[in-house]
Amino acid sequence: MSQEIRQESAGPAAGSPDTSRRRRAWRPEADAEAALLLRRLAATPWLVGGRDDELITAVRRNESALRSAVARLGWVLVIERNLVRLRKSAPPRPQVWARQGPSPAACSWFFLLVAAAESMPPRTGLGHLVTAARSAAAEAALPQRGDISERRAIVAALRMLDERGVVERLDGDLDGYLHDDQAPVLLAIHHTRLAHVVANPGTVDPATDPQGWLEQVQREPDAARRMRRALVDDTCVHTALLDDAEAQWLSQRVRGDDGAPLATAFGLSLERRSEGAAFVVPDEVFRHFRELGPMPFPVPGTVAHAALLLIDHAALHGTAGDGPGPGWRGMTHHEVVAALTQFADNKASGKGGWGAEYANDPVLLADRVGDLLTGTNLVHLAHADHHIDDVAGPQWWFAPATGRWAEEGTAAPKAAGSRTRSPASTPTAQRTPGAGRRDSRARQDPDLFSIFATDQQEDKEPR
Repeated sequence: MSQEIRQESAGPAAGSPDTSRRRRAWRPEADAEAALLLRRLAATPWLVGGRDDELITAVRRNESALRSAVARLGWVLVIERNLVRLRKSAPPRPQVWARQGPSPAACSWFFLLVAAAESMPPRTGLGHLVTAARSAAAEAALPQRGDISERRAIVAALRMLDERGVVERLDGDLDGYLHDDQAPVLLAIHHTRLAHVVANPGTVDPATDPQGWLEQVQREPDAARRMRRALVDDTCVHTALLDDAEAQWLSQRVRGDDGAPLATAFGLSLERRSEGAAFVVPDEVFRHFRELGPMPFPVPGTVAHAALLLIDHAALHGTAGDGPGPGWRGMTHHEVVAALTQFADNKASGKGGWGAEYANDPVLLADRVGDLLTGTNLVHLAHADHHIDDVAGPQWWFAPATGRWAEEGTAAPKAAGSRTRSPASTPTAQRTPGAGRRDSRARQDPDLFSIFATDQQEDKEPR
């Protein structure tokens, strides 16, 4: 972490050869600043000049500590004069995260605009950039419809580029393109930042081996790095969902020189239980939910309150069946929709009631609750390749960690405008299961949700 150099307070007399000897002294306040920056970069991998100047200065001040921490994750930290870019490896659950990210059309136009921007001048109009992107799409034989849906995807892609400071809006309204191909919008293209758009380019040539390239960029090949990222950038990891190499790492190295020091570097605390492990965010290190990433839980709002009610319902009425492991409770998609329909009937009226959009459409509410609980890794869908709106729907498996919030869903939701939303970029470390209280039933019936007994002996024995 950040250190200062000071002279030995006790040692040889002045003038002796040993007088110049110096030692490093730890500064707790500097360690806290580096941890805050690591958490911020995990949530916001792009810091650009003019918007994040103070943070960029702080990153330079703690550069050595930051590079040391991210190197253990296999990440790359780019520090330039007006840019800080944290390039991460492949996410631990790419399919789940992809469903919660931008639409495929927006992602396609994002990269088409990047390809077109490379040959554009530093200042250009929105119409010229989009025309060049359409030419790039034609060269790649990609279909173009020219309808309003495509225009919305282009505008969404432009907003993502603007958020990252790659193609910034200087003047005008991006929404103007929805109705006008030549909308008066002036853009600034930062050509040096285009090279940092792809966070995980891989080492395989996509032109010669496209399948190998996809496999490499979609999954971190090293199990240890994969587990470190899952702990830092996800809510928790579940032993029942790990492969053999990951389970061995969790058993042997999570508490030793591999896991616990990494948690300390991020200002987090390691929680290890028989069901899995998590890096927990202490209450004193954040003030607002938005500091915890794009999907904090629990929070006020209809979707989050419905999720709490569903968790409590699963604790009572879910079945163990053939779940992923001990303590998991299962519900069919039909049962989930039926339960949410019943909850909506009771919560849709009165002060602080549920929003009409969700109360009148339980299927849509199930979709949003599924996004929230799968995004925070508290629910596992048995058929993750099926859309949640399928007729049969997936089997919902509620993780043992959800027992921490049982009975909290009975409280009335707070009337607040904030609602849980799907992340627009790679999700980050959330406030892990530690804020809620455990259900008293869990202590009486270990088969419902296990007691989270610490398995210290397990960490000493290979699996």
